[in-house]
Order: sequence, then structure tokens, then C-alpha cells
Amino acid sequence: MQSRLLCLALAAALAVPAAFAEQPQAVAAPTAQAARHALLWKVSDADNSVYLLGSFHLLKPDDYPLPKEIDAAFEDAESLLFEVDPREMSAPETLATIQKYAAYDTGKSLGTVLPKATHEKLATLLATSGGSVQAFEQTEPWMVSMSLVLGLTHAMGFRAELGMDRHLMARAAEAGKPAAGLETIEDQMRAMDSVSHAEQAQGLAEFLDDPQHAMQQMQDMHGWWRSGDAAKLDSEMRAEMARKSPQSYRLLDIDRNNAWLPKVEARLAEATVDDTLVVVGSLHLLGNDGLVSKLRAKGYVVERVCSGCEGTSLQQVH
Repeated sequence: MQSRLLCLALAAALAVPAAFAEQPQAVAAPTAQAARHALLWKVSDADNSVYLLGSFHLLKPDDYPLPKEIDAAFEDAESLLFEVDPREMSAPETLATIQKYAAYDTGKSLGTVLPKATHEKLATLLATSGGSVQAFEQTEPWMVSMSLVLGLTHAMGFRAELGMDRHLMARAAEAGKPAAGLETIEDQMRAMDSVSHAEQAQGLAEFLDDPQHAMQQMQDMHGWWRSGDAAKLDSEMRAEMARKSPQSYRLLDIDRNNAWLPKVEARLAEATVDDTLVVVGSLHLLGNDGLVSKLRAKGYVVERVCSGCEGTSLQQVH
């Protein structure tokens, strides 16, 4: 279940301000960094190409510079597609949209809907970092979980402002390359809010039982992303989420991928030679439900772009 929470937090890190993140005191020890390979695929038809780049929405300073394949794809692309339009990210109404979906309707609160044991554990955890459960009483469990995970990852040294998406958005603006979104922030929030309350509460309870496990999963996920290990990300994160949290997986992964696919294909269908760099969370590219497999099944030429992967297991995945 904690894989779902991490995926939720990473997805929301694009839009949710840092003010939502509750800051725990524990800081994970640094770990050795693996060799770096991009999660990058090139999809081509007769006249143009789309690059599919698996992003990590929270990164550290030593994740830069990015692998050279990413720089080459950026230079080759005439335009970029992100999960959310960069202009919407900074729009003043974004916070109100998030609050609309994260807040309980009148008459509900965490104290009235969470099991007593879960509510008490939440209050204890928040108190250790100088916070208060009262500040979250009108907030739905999915947002509480996400705030806790974002606070935990912040304590580990991860920063939303260093995420690959934000980095490439800034580069696109500097280079004068047009950028658009595959969905809106309201689409994202609606998907997260649509997860059943039972699954939301279960995820929060499991996080509160073992926050250290979430920290280890984040370290592992980041390491697999850095090394370009699509197989590990697929089996340990995407597939686990699909198995343990099927409703969340459908709402946050399958349904969104299906909505994005026509927009990606539209770029390939354009009667130009212009190429597009599509930047989305890495798990959206993986498995049979991922964009890579879906586009390959439609007959496009799909190849992994990864110098140094030749002859290794990395080259063979998806």
C-alpha cells in the first residue's frame, strides 16, 4: 500500500505547494548513487517522433546534470508535453482547486471518519514534529497521507523545485519552446479524490504503522530511477500498486494513461517533421498499461534511448 502513497505524493508534487507538507524530524542517511541512465523511449512514425521521458517529480541537487540522452532529446524536440501545463502550475487559482478536492464537506472530519487508533497515531506523529492533528481535521485522508509523505521526502533531501518536470519547464521557457499539458490540475485532484475512503484510510494507517518503510521505498525508487532500471520500478512499484490498491491504480494510472494516449498520438499524426518531448511520471510508461506498450501495440516504432544499456537487461525492458 505504501507504494500507492509514494506514487500519489510524487504525482501531486507537481502541483501541491510545499506549505501542505508536514515536516518530520528524521533525516535519512545518504546512500551511494548508482550509475545513471535515462528512462527514455523514442516513438516514431513515417515523418516525426515523440520522446517519452520518465520523470521523478522530487529530486536532489546531485541528480544534476541529467544524463546526456535527456539533453539530446530536449534539443531535438520542437515542443514539450508535461502532465500539467506549466502556466497552470503558477496560476493563482491552483491552490483553491487543490483545497476544493482535499477538504471534507460540512459535517465530516478526520475524527469522525478515521478509526480511533489511526487518528491517535496521526496525532502522535504530528505532535513529534510540532504539528497538530487539529490543523488536518477538515482534510481528507489522501491529502493527509500525501502531506506526510512529502514532508518525509523533504527531510530526506528531496525537493519539488528540483524535480525533472520543473527543471525542463524552466529550460523550455528559456529556449522559447512551446509547452502544454496532458491534463489539468483539476483532473489530477479529481482522480486522487475519487479513491474510496476505505482505501484512503487504509493507506494512511499503513504509513503511520511504519513510516521508515516509506523512507526505504523512496530511497529504492529513486535509486532505480537513477539507474534506469525499468524492470525494478515496474515490479516493485507499479505492479505492487496494481495488486494491492487496484482502485487507486485504475484511477491514477490506467485511466490517466488512456486519456493521454490520444494526445500523444496527435503529435505523431501532425503533418510536420517536428518532434515532441513528453515528460510524465516514470510509472506511466511501464507495464502493459503504460504508454510505451500501448504505442508499440498500435504499430509505432518504439526504441529505448539509453547509451550504455546495450547488451544489458536495461535495454530489453518494455
